[in-house]
Amino acid sequence: MLKLTKTYDVCKAEKSVLTAVFIHGVAASSKSFDGLFKYLTDNNDVNNIRIVAFDLLGAGESYASDELEYNYDEQIEALYNSIKELGIKGPLVLVGHSMGTMIATRFANTHPQMVDGLILISAPVYRKEDILDPRFKKAMDGFREVVAVKDKTILNTKAFNNEIDSIVSNVENYEYLLRLNKPTVIIYGELDRIIASFNIPGLLKQNKSISAIKTAGAHGVSKDKYHKIVSVLNSFSEEGEK
Repeated sequence: MLKLTKTYDVCKAEKSVLTAVFIHGVAASSKSFDGLFKYLTDNNDVNNIRIVAFDLLGAGESYASDELEYNYDEQIEALYNSIKELGIKGPLVLVGHSMGTMIATRFANTHPQMVDGLILISAPVYRKEDILDPRFKKAMDGFREVVAVKDKTILNTKAFNNEIDSIVSNVENYEYLLRLNKPTVIIYGELDRIIASFNIPGLLKQNKSISAIKTAGAHGVSKDKYHKIVSVLNSFSEEGEK
């Protein structure tokens, strides 16, 4: 049975009103949320929210093997099994970053009975025609170069390459965003050059369950997004208390 390694599980109250599960992006781990988690821990407004994070398959402390394909099916199966073990009683919100938003979106469509809302941080909004455009491949090659600057060894891992090919470059990603019927908030930076933000207005028109908040930053889980994330988490928490 595929499972993920839980790296963070904190609630400052005796009983949580809401559980927020954080899903990181490609070429990263749950450590990408460390600054945000410190902010959440220091913020008394989110005392009653249980904050949970996992490392995806092939990342951080989670299982990695060349026998895996690191595709949607495996990541979602492992996430499902890991969430079930949490024994969640109240509402569940998935909080994804970058590729993690794609996994969160697909999970919400696959297991709608488990998910009450989504926060999609720096969500790539690639339409099918964007992915099939030769410029998309050029952009992905550029992304690989950026990753290589930090750690060239990642470029040779099956996890990284298969996630780029089967998840990030999946031509069905936009369709799954259109299918979402859970309250969903996209939080993105106006300087983000990765996510095709020019598609967000059209997405909001097509799916009224999705709204968007723009900040001053770029693609990372950065300080400009912290307060917005807290505000949205609190709005979900208030709904959970009703």
